[in-house]
Amino acid sequence: MTQAKWLLQAAAGVALALALVVPLTVLGAEDKERGVGDVVYVPTPQVVVDEMLRMAKIGPKDFIIDLGSGDGRMVITAAKKFGAQGFGVDLSDDLLREARANAKIEGVVDRAEFRKQNLFETDLKQATVLSTYLLPEMNERLRPKILALPPGTRVVAHDYHMGEWKPDMQQTIPVPEKIVGTAGLSYAYLWIVPAKVAGRWQSEINHGGKPIQCEFDLTQTYQMLEGTAKIGAQTVKLPDTRIVADQISFAVFAKAGDASSRHEFRGTIKGSVIEGTVSVGTGNTQKQMPWKAALTTPAGGAK
Repeated sequence: MTQAKWLLQAAAGVALALALVVPLTVLGAEDKERGVGDVVYVPTPQVVVDEMLRMAKIGPKDFIIDLGSGDGRMVITAAKKFGAQGFGVDLSDDLLREARANAKIEGVVDRAEFRKQNLFETDLKQATVLSTYLLPEMNERLRPKILALPPGTRVVAHDYHMGEWKPDMQQTIPVPEKIVGTAGLSYAYLWIVPAKVAGRWQSEINHGGKPIQCEFDLTQTYQMLEGTAKIGAQTVKLPDTRIVADQISFAVFAKAGDASSRHEFRGTIKGSVIEGTVSVGTGNTQKQMPWKAALTTPAGGAK
């Protein structure tokens, strides 16, 4: 996505967020019951719920936590259609009663729980999937807590972004009946919590019976990496690299323009160790060997 397109959609998200905060004085008595304080509950359309859960690739082994669960449709759908389990939190007694009743109707009370709880105080550690339909500033307030979750935790949100943490995936979904915010359209976002790899890493690879020292200086901004790789005596700049959960991969040429010097690194980040493979060269002459790197100098300011 281009920066301009992201900014336009982010601005649209802010406008949509503002549209959801409606003074209760302009609503009827029935609407006043749906929400807490001056914030009115607006449900995520079911077609968007389905798409968000598909984007998260939710399944029977997953545990979802829905922050601001409303009538319960996100957790109930995750349980009934995808076999997951989880809970939702809300502060509205009316909506909690409705969510519990809906879970009973759909036959998933054993896998869909609803709690009266402040979402900012909710323990998220059990989640493999998080879902939100919150104002942008609320998402950003939650962001540090989310980034502290295990790598690979998926976060899906309806309409609202996470500020400078750009999504890993985004979908625009036609919703003809939608009148709040962007009429007729919803935006679904997916983020995958990345492992932390910022810092200096060292490794040794054995190529042709000769040990070669490697060093990687990595700077991390959420799931994006940049930095340098030193292979033997040659230092090269890393291409823009994206971490997906605990997986890292990048390719560099130890000698510019020399295909035989191409090194493709792939590995799993396990705390202060990366374990995987390095493939040297291209085509029929390519050779693959084990690769292991150790973190020697952690970076203090990684996001």
